Amino acid sequence: MSGGVEQRVASGEVWRDFCRKLEAIGEVVLGAPIAHTPIDRAEGYRYLTRLTRIALDMHLENADSDFPGFYAASHPTAKIGADNPDNIYMNAAISGARTYRLTGNRGSVPILSFGTKANRYAVDGTMASTGELDSADMAFGPDGGFEIVVSRERASGNWLPLADDSSMLIVRQTFLDHDNEIPATVRIEAIDRPRATPEPLTAAMLEQGLHRAAAFVEGTARTFLRWTDMLLADANRLATIDQTMFQKAGGDPTIFYLHGYWKLAPDEMLVIETPIPNCTFWNFQVDNVWFESLDYRHHKIHVNAHGAKPNPDGTVTIVIAARDSGFGNWLDTAGHAHGTMLLRWTGAKDHPVPATRVEKLP
Repeated sequence: MSGGVEQRVASGEVWRDFCRKLEAIGEVVLGAPIAHTPIDRAEGYRYLTRLTRIALDMHLENADSDFPGFYAASHPTAKIGADNPDNIYMNAAISGARTYRLTGNRGSVPILSFGTKANRYAVDGTMASTGELDSADMAFGPDGGFEIVVSRERASGNWLPLADDSSMLIVRQTFLDHDNEIPATVRIEAIDRPRATPEPLTAAMLEQGLHRAAAFVEGTARTFLRWTDMLLADANRLATIDQTMFQKAGGDPTIFYLHGYWKLAPDEMLVIETPIPNCTFWNFQVDNVWFESLDYRHHKIHVNAHGAKPNPDGTVTIVIAARDSGFGNWLDTAGHAHGTMLLRWTGAKDHPVPATRVEKLP
């Protein structure tokens, strides 16, 4: 069998198969009726390149669960599933057959959480949570240092549970004032790995990694196109939607998600008015039709509790428009005529649904 794999790699068949799969995925994604503007199409092609970068990082470069290293499945130039502009995401490959140690320093980031996930897409279409640990429930040293044991069996001290089929560890750091808050540092090691150094890359590893990478690109693209299609019928509103779907896709269980689809003429603005519940964090962001946050490096496309200007009664008014009307908390459409949007309530017991209306820009 190994000889067959080695021959497929040597002949170029493994590589050609990977490229053919990516070509076919492009036809599926870019044939989507929702992507009907030039910017939608251009961002669609870029989206596929971004998903491919993430997939190769995940399934080829960082796939060894005996020697895990952190990579980012969402960051400013590669984005998945309404990525949070206020987050640093850290992902690592793990196995339910191992025990891991996380060490680091707390920093001053307001929200720091750890989760283990089981990729069960092949079984029931889910990315199931198999363990969660929040910094609010952890013990830290005087200097902010910490250690977490990640294992199937309960451990003393800070413990993050694993299941037999756990395959990914996610660290989420959520900032209110990213310029002035100090990120946490986190390291991971398998403490019961069977060898001192990783195995050299083999033909079988390459074939498996490329196969899984292509499947990840297709599955991710299809998932979030379905989400966009689901929202189209209720344009310019933020509806209370069953949270089960978002949690099954790997969402943070402490967050209540309000997704919506927005569509505006150049002279229109979407006005969103909402009370703010008692919560540990909230933010609102503007995304494109591919469920990517818009370019927050160069445009004001999101707002949180730190930067929002409240109304006298404590409510908040958010305005999505192509230009600043001088009214409310303005967020830029950044050249888009439509897209998706998301409001998060983290750690909230109440989940108010904002009122929305479309008005002409003054």
